[in-house]
This record gives sequence, C-alpha cells and structure tokens, in this order.
Amino acid sequence: MSRKLPDVIAAVDLGSNSFHMVVARYSHGQLIIMDRLREMVRLAAGLDDHGRLDRAAMERALACLQRFGQRLREMKAESVRVVGTNTLRRARRKSAFLERAREALGHPIEIISGIEEARLIYAGVVNTMPSEPGRRLVADIGGGSTEIIIGEGANTKQLDSLYMGCVTMSGTYFPDGEITEKRMRRARLAARIELEPLQASSKRLGWERAIGTSGTIRTVSDIARARQGGEGLLTAQVVEELVELAVRAGSTSKIKLEGLSEERAPVFPGGLAILAEIMSMLDIKTLKVGDGALREGLLYDLLGRLTDEDARMRSVRAMQARYHVELAQAERVEATALRFLAAVQHEWKLDEPFAELLLRWAARLHEIGLDVSHSHYHRHSAYLLENADMPGFPQEEQRLLARVVGAHRRKLHLESLEDLTPPWHIKAEYLIVLFRLAVVLHRGRSSEPLPGISLIAKGRAVDLEFPKHWLDEHPLTQADLEQEIEHLRLIGFKLRVA
Repeated sequence: MSRKLPDVIAAVDLGSNSFHMVVARYSHGQLIIMDRLREMVRLAAGLDDHGRLDRAAMERALACLQRFGQRLREMKAESVRVVGTNTLRRARRKSAFLERAREALGHPIEIISGIEEARLIYAGVVNTMPSEPGRRLVADIGGGSTEIIIGEGANTKQLDSLYMGCVTMSGTYFPDGEITEKRMRRARLAARIELEPLQASSKRLGWERAIGTSGTIRTVSDIARARQGGEGLLTAQVVEELVELAVRAGSTSKIKLEGLSEERAPVFPGGLAILAEIMSMLDIKTLKVGDGALREGLLYDLLGRLTDEDARMRSVRAMQARYHVELAQAERVEATALRFLAAVQHEWKLDEPFAELLLRWAARLHEIGLDVSHSHYHRHSAYLLENADMPGFPQEEQRLLARVVGAHRRKLHLESLEDLTPPWHIKAEYLIVLFRLAVVLHRGRSSEPLPGISLIAKGRAVDLEFPKHWLDEHPLTQADLEQEIEHLRLIGFKLRVA
C-alpha cells in the first residue's frame, strides 16, 4: 500500500548510553542526512537492580527529549520513528515516564526487542556501505546490550542480542573508575560467558568481512587512527594494546588518548573488555568501522513502511506460511473487518492508519494457534504473537496484536488491555468488537460472499442489520450472534441484530 512520501523523515534512538536523532530527506532513491543530534544521557547508569530508573537519569532523559522535540514537533507522526532499547526494555513501572517522554518529544516511543534492534542495526550498516559479495558479521556495542549479526546482502542469517554493554559492564566492574588487571580479567570473563553460546554457530555460518559500529567501536577506531594513522581498521593486537594501556593508566580519569572524549572515558573500560572478547572469541582478524547503525536502520525501515516494503508485512506472511494459515478464510475475515471499520471509524475515533493495519494483521494471523491445538486456539495464537520474534514489530505492537487476537472468541476478559499504552488500551476494545463480529460471520468458512450488512455504531451500542430472511436461512450464524450479544453485554457493549 504505497503512499506519497513525506519530504523529511526522522529517527530517534533512545539508547542506554546516548540518545541519537537523525533527520533526512529522501531524494532520487537516496536518503540525504540533514541534521544529527546526539547527547550522552547514560540512562543505563540510572537503572537499579530492581529495574527502577532513578530520578536523575529520568530528568537527564526528559531534558534531552525536550531539545529533540523542538526539532521534531512540526513533523507528522508517520514521518518519525522513536525507539527505546535495552534499558527501557528492562525498566519496570515505566508507563508514567514514557508518557512524560512522549509529551516532551511530541511523538510516541516504541520499545523494541533485542532481536529487532539487531535487525535494524544490520539494515543501517547494509544501507550505508557499498554492496559486496559474501557474508558479513556486524558487531554493535551499545550502552546496555551488544548485538552480533551475520548476514548476506540485505538478508540476516543469525541475530543475537547479548545483555552486556559499555555502561552496564563499566558500572559492574569499574564502578569507581579504577582499572586493575584483576577487574579487567573479571570483565572479560563475563563478556566471554555471554559470547560463548553463539561462538560455535557463528563460526559455522562463517563470514568474509567483519564490521563494527556505534560508540565504543568508533572510539577505539579513532584512537587507533590517531596512534597509528591509516583507516582505523581494528585488529586483535590493536585492541589488546589498548587494554594494556587502560590497565597501566589505572583509572578512567588518567587514560589520556587522542580520540577518547571526556564523556566517553567513564564507560570506556567496559566497552573495551567486550570488544577484546568479541575479537578473541569469534576469531576476528580485522574489524572495519561502519557509518550506519540503529538510527540509520530505523530511517530505511520507516522508508519501507511508507512504500511497499514494510518489514512487518513480511513477518506476517512468514508466520502465515509457518503455521499453515488458510489464506482464503483469513482474507474473508479481513475484508469484513475492514468494511466494519470503515463504517464506524469516525464514531469510534479509529481514523489512524494503524487501526486498519492492526485489523489486517489480526485477520491474517488469528488462526495460527490451530497449528498447536484446536482447543483454545485463540489463546495459543495470542501467545505465539506476543512471544515470537517478529522482525519489524516493536514490543507494544506485538502485545496489542496479541490482545486483539486473544479476545476474538468466547468470553471476554479486558483486564489484559490495561497494560497497553494509551490510547490503545481503550481503542483496542472497539477493534476487538469489530473483529469478533467479522469472525462470527465467517465461522462457516463458506466461499459465498456475505450479503449487504449494515453496521451502525453510537457510543457503545452497535446495530447490525441483515437483509430480510437471511438470518432465518442461516440459523447457526443467528445462534452465534445471540451468544455474542451476551458476551458483549458483559463488557458494556449493546449489540442489536435485525
């Protein structure tokens, strides 16, 4: 479903160490960067062992987002993507903070999974480097997580997201800035343990070239270039020399290296320990530094959503194939659900394009649970949708889709909607009503088209009107609708059928 592309698009990456914003113009098949902003917020440093963000970290983040928001406030919602990564994934009781962050920025924030973060990082690298034959390994050391990806061309072969980053590693093993040989050894051992599960599979897949991106790796490359000249290519020897220099310095405040900024120094030893073990464990001979990363991947992914290359649609098709969905039945339910949406979208304030997308996905995937068991298959479908790796989908969209699908039959329990991000905790109710009616009307799985059905909504009342005698000729549908009247009554909706 292509549409007119906006003149300018933007991506914001709320990382565990730094917040980044990039604004670009799309011209003649290329993204031309117009503006970049970066602020080191160190959000991960404010996360305690219980998953609570401290007030100082939240205030730093909100102040940064207000500055970003000034640049983005006039841009339309479909032109901007904002994602949170590891620290916001781990944070608990974050709804109030995310709402304040949305107000400061002027745009909603998506929390993406580690695997989705890895996919977007790879997309950022692929789209900002020359096309080359063969497989490439991409390593990205962030503030709270490290992503390792192996891919060929535009396609990924293996995606891994590890729970270690330069902020978390430095906070754990170098909390006061002191660097000793023992501390470095312990940090490297921790990194080795994280990397061990993917060592064999990565080497089995193999790659022709390795690329590193983001803050730690770029900083090490800048230091190497300042010390030795050249292109800043990294080797195991160069990295090990820097490890020795850091230990000899004895403290983050005493590391004096050209290319290492004052703001990067406090998290440098943790990132260096991770990089040294990536080079060692994966036997990387040389690591080239790439320009693209998560934010560039976000821009190209957003561009895909605005054309015909939405990664979410590819995920939906893949799940339909994997779980043997009856495509004709899915298409029938989808067509009816969208017809009902068109009839009520103004009354129920469901005008945004995402409401239509959500019903499309729900119709196409609501029966995937049948591959597990017919009994309570809607629950199996919901579980798969909430927990599967679905490239292109942020966690909140997966959760919302799972809730709609899980409520498409039998008794309704709306408590599960309470943890959805406003306003979708309310709008989901209306989408569920529409979707349930579409599913009921196609329970017979007949290829015969439905007659002209009138659907009118007023508040929480729905009138469903059929041609004369049609319901008499379809007693099963009539019985299902009578049962549906009772189901909806229990959640405060009044369904009238005539």
